[in-house]
Amino acid sequence: MTLVPLAQVLQPALANGYAVPGLVCLGWEDMRAYTHAAQAEDAPLILQAGPGCRAHTPLPVLAAMFRHLAASVDVPIVAHLDHAHSIDECKAALDAGFTSVMFDGSRLPLDENITQTAEVAALAHAAGASCEGEIGFVGYAAGEASQGTDPEQAARFALETQVDAVAISIGNVHLQKNHSAGLDLARLTAIQNLTTIPLVIHGGSGVPPDQRADLAARSHICKFNIGTELRQVFGRSLRATLAAHPDRFDRIDILRETEPPLITAARRILRNMGASGRAPT
Repeated sequence: MTLVPLAQVLQPALANGYAVPGLVCLGWEDMRAYTHAAQAEDAPLILQAGPGCRAHTPLPVLAAMFRHLAASVDVPIVAHLDHAHSIDECKAALDAGFTSVMFDGSRLPLDENITQTAEVAALAHAAGASCEGEIGFVGYAAGEASQGTDPEQAARFALETQVDAVAISIGNVHLQKNHSAGLDLARLTAIQNLTTIPLVIHGGSGVPPDQRADLAARSHICKFNIGTELRQVFGRSLRATLAAHPDRFDRIDILRETEPPLITAARRILRNMGASGRAPT
């Protein structure tokens, strides 16, 4: 199947009570494993290229990789640019063939965040792609503190930017290695009472799986970003392979061993969020 825009997988999720994971990609082995997992689960999937990935591999190369993987399966795949901090980078991603861009203006003053995000949304829509924005600020484990999303600001942001999804801050934190106590459900309810747009949770690895499943089924959260959880699977598999085969030196032989555990973990995430069996027939 060819690549599809973000809205094409999130709107059905919103209407039918499930979520689609945004899986953070760092290289060929993990993105291929995630795509195989989606095919095995008959599920839509969002492949995400964040700043670290883009620093390692140029945007046009990533776009071609995502496009090739999408063409190899029968399920909808979104090529998503995650955490872009400039309009120019969003333009470059759209030109390269990404079908979704996330403009992160969360560190900007509210009015400037709205202005720039609206510009990116208009560019994305003109290209037949989707746009995600962020209101509030999702912090980082052992780093910057979060600033919770104000529900009234979220409503204004969604209306004035015309984005297809809004990332919110309700206790979620990037780069958490363990599950936290959970999300601020009162703040989520207040946001949902004022908006109808699909909501996104960054730092989904820190959210307990049972809460992810419940919110996917019962809330407006239609996308959980998962990165750290899967990077830990990759790291454990890589260390085990090297320990079991200390004389192995061919990178392809080594990295091939990481794919089966990643497929298993990604399939579990897809099932947990209710995305399995949701690919269009």
